[in-house]
Amino acid sequence: MLRRRNSKHYAAHKEAARALVHTRLAHYNRYYNHTLRRVFIKNSKSRWGSCSSKGNLNFSYKLLFLPPEVADYVIVHELCHLREFNHGPHFWALVAQACPEHKALRQRLRLAEKSA
Repeated sequence: MLRRRNSKHYAAHKEAARALVHTRLAHYNRYYNHTLRRVFIKNSKSRWGSCSSKGNLNFSYKLLFLPPEVADYVIVHELCHLREFNHGPHFWALVAQACPEHKALRQRLRLAEKSA
């Protein structure tokens, strides 16, 4: 029963999440100017976002329910993986260009994970 309810929740909010993600990607990519490939909205259980080796970006529909600045952090984080496919110093410097408060936002994301 829980799975069915979760599927209905996903179906009801998937397109709103897609609109949010595309709007925010366009906003931040004006700064980064990365080549965007495919963007997927998923019903992932444990990830807010990911970037595939092919350059596809994946986001959880649950971003819709995060505070806007935290959702933006996730979007910027994945967008930066298009240039730096790691979590090294260059990657974090890239994230900091659009989200200088990324460390605090990451902590808020971790707190949201615990309450989800």
